[in-house]
Amino acid sequence: MNRDYVVSSNIASVGYDEATETLEVEFINSAIYQYYNVPINIYESLMRESSKGQFLHAYIKNIYPYSRV
Repeated sequence: MNRDYVVSSNIASVGYDEATETLEVEFINSAIYQYYNVPINIYESLMRESSKGQFLHAYIKNIYPYSRV
């Protein structure tokens, strides 16, 4: 999955596959997580947010199933 680099103190890059509704997040520490069944509007909101880490924690983490890649 292609990811776009983002400006964040915690997140290095973010990718999204619309067909499978999979959000992929690469953290600064090189850990990569995939979050499943994430609607496109959540991905778009994440990308618009100035604090991507806070948005991820509030609206994605512990809400959508995930796995470490």
